Amino acid sequence: MSEKPVRIPGPDHPITIEEKHAHVTVSVAGKTIADTHEALALKEASYPVVIYVPRKDIDMSLLERTSHETYCPYKGECSYYSIPVGGERSVNAIWTYENPYPSVSQIKEYMAFYPDRVDSIDIVT
Repeated sequence: MSEKPVRIPGPDHPITIEEKHAHVTVSVAGKTIADTHEALALKEASYPVVIYVPRKDIDMSLLERTSHETYCPYKGECSYYSIPVGGERSVNAIWTYENPYPSVSQIKEYMAFYPDRVDSIDIVT
């Protein structure tokens, strides 16, 4: 069994996390899944910015944890949730790092949404 690599963000692969000073809502099939004023914006290397929403501001009763898991050497083990009201399109629509590596510890207790698996992610500044 090989150990998973652990990498630290740096000049070759920067990761920044900032408070997103905005009202963020996420909806699927007419249901508001998330509603927060405390989102974080994570910018990783050349990838698009990802909005992370506090778990406390997500209607967890509308989600279903899945067995799907992935690994990021910069952030750690990643778990997924589906949104059943969204049907097949919303399978594994949400990801979360429940025990992120120290360099990205701010995203603990936060979740992110795939934009193409929900109806809308609205950000009002």
